[in-house]
Amino acid sequence: MQERKAQLIREGEFYRVALVHAKAQVKHAARPDVLFHSAVDHATWAVRSRVDSLLKPTGASLATLAPIVVTAVRIFRNRRMGIAGIASAVAVAGFGWYMQQRRLKQATF
Repeated sequence: MQERKAQLIREGEFYRVALVHAKAQVKHAARPDVLFHSAVDHATWAVRSRVDSLLKPTGASLATLAPIVVTAVRIFRNRRMGIAGIASAVAVAGFGWYMQQRRLKQATF
């Protein structure tokens, strides 16, 4: 009988602790900064999954391209090559697209 009573008291303590913890989680999640942070996380996840699905045919992903892009942007910003950097990026992208189309045409023949 004493064991059962001690077990019930322990279970009640665990229940109360879990209840206090759940209330604290709800109170924390309702703060404006936490709501904003979770909304930004959700939006960035959606954009990243969309970009990854677009890059999937090339075999690349956003995680592999991000460090390269960040380094290139840093170099262009430090050397103040804004317009020239954009023009060269467009030229490289155009050349890459042309080579991909050429490779696809050769693969179909």
